[in-house]
Amino acid sequence: MLATTIRLARPATLRTVSRTSNALLRLPPAHRAMSVTTHPSLTAVSTKDAPAAVGPYNQAVKVGDLLFASGSLGLIPSTGKMVEGGVEAQAEQALKNMKAVVEAGGSEVGKIVKTTVFLANMDDFAACNAIYSRFFGEHKPARSAVQVARLPLNALFEIEAIASLKD
Repeated sequence: MLATTIRLARPATLRTVSRTSNALLRLPPAHRAMSVTTHPSLTAVSTKDAPAAVGPYNQAVKVGDLLFASGSLGLIPSTGKMVEGGVEAQAEQALKNMKAVVEAGGSEVGKIVKTTVFLANMDDFAACNAIYSRFFGEHKPARSAVQVARLPLNALFEIEAIASLKD
C-alpha cells in the first residue's frame, strides 16, 4: 500500500496516512475548526436590495478607500430565484444587484475601478458585452472576462467588482 507523509497545522505533528483511506477526514479536533475574527479595519456590507449571499461570505467588504464586491448573479432579490430569460436577463439582473451592493457600501458605479466577469459559455461574450457597455456607458473600468466550468446555482453570468470609496 502506498503511504504519504503530510504535515498538519502544527509543525511538530506528522502523520502517515494511506492515500486510499479517509484519514484526513479524521483529523484531531485541534486541526478541524479554526476560529477567525474579522479585523477591525474591515467592514462588512449588506443590503436587502441585492440577493443574500449564497454561502459563508459577505456581499461586499470595505477596507481603507476600497470596496470589494463579491460576485453578483442574476438572482431576484425579493425571491432569491434566478431571473428567467437566459444569459442577457441574468447579466442585466446581476449588474443591478452589483450596483445595489456598491451603493450600499458607500460608492457608486462611476467609481468602480475593476470588474471580473465570469461566463458559463464564452459564446455569450458579445451579448453580455453589449449589456455591460450599456450599463457602464462612458465609464470603462478595468475588466477581465473568463469562461468557467460552472457557476453557483448554474448561473450563466456572474460579476464581481472593486470600487473606490474616495470622494
